[in-house]
Amino acid sequence: MDNSTSLAGRIAQNSVFERFARAGFVMSGIVHLLIGYLAIRIAFGGASDTADQSGAMTELAGKPGGTVALWIGVIAFLMMALWRLAEAALGSASQPDADSKKAEAVDRFKAFCVAVVYFAFAFSAWGFARGRGKSSGAQSAGLTARLMHSTPGTICLIVGGLIIIGIGGYHFYKGFSRNFLQDLKGATSAFVRRLGTIGYIAKGLAIAAAGLLIILAATQSQPNKATGLDGAFKTLGAQPYGAVMLVVAGLGIITYGLYSFAMARYTKM
Repeated sequence: MDNSTSLAGRIAQNSVFERFARAGFVMSGIVHLLIGYLAIRIAFGGASDTADQSGAMTELAGKPGGTVALWIGVIAFLMMALWRLAEAALGSASQPDADSKKAEAVDRFKAFCVAVVYFAFAFSAWGFARGRGKSSGAQSAGLTARLMHSTPGTICLIVGGLIIIGIGGYHFYKGFSRNFLQDLKGATSAFVRRLGTIGYIAKGLAIAAAGLLIILAATQSQPNKATGLDGAFKTLGAQPYGAVMLVVAGLGIITYGLYSFAMARYTKM
């Protein structure tokens, strides 16, 4: 074991750091539960609801103690991001022996991408905790509109949409193949395995749909279509039998939220 891996281990296994990082999974679970709930509410006529990260945080902020929960979320998400960033820079402490340099590079890149996501979660939670949160769907549509003003910008949108579809495909594969079990320590119950399988597949499909909408928005010059996860859910709801499909999608995201609670306990760190 080299010095960088040893350092990664010391960082990840610091008891205070680990507890806060694991709390990031709990907060992620709460956010996904709320997103799934909002998607189901949209299926039953809640047209003004926003079924995405910002909608979930708006919902949380409006509950008793919600602001305190958001401040806790800021810390938890930040710790999770720093843990993943340490893995990206120093390598994984839980899986120190990579099969090859290429495999290790891929693992570090994935850790970096996850770190970026959790930094974004922390920033969003910080905004809503201060009462200054913004709709992620509106921000996405605004950015899309600005990029559409030039050919390079449109190309960037299409490439970005393809990357997001790829991320969704990775989540789908991870659930379908049950590769997520490699991230867990010890024996897990059949219930946890089912939660992970269904949750990853559902989240993968939702992410891929959001990426597809970005591509459609860019190619059809309709930036309002690029509203992220909320747009994907509402587009699904507008289809024949959309309400039923939206309820199923919402339950899938809720399942991922429940699996996030299991990750808080069982993920290798």
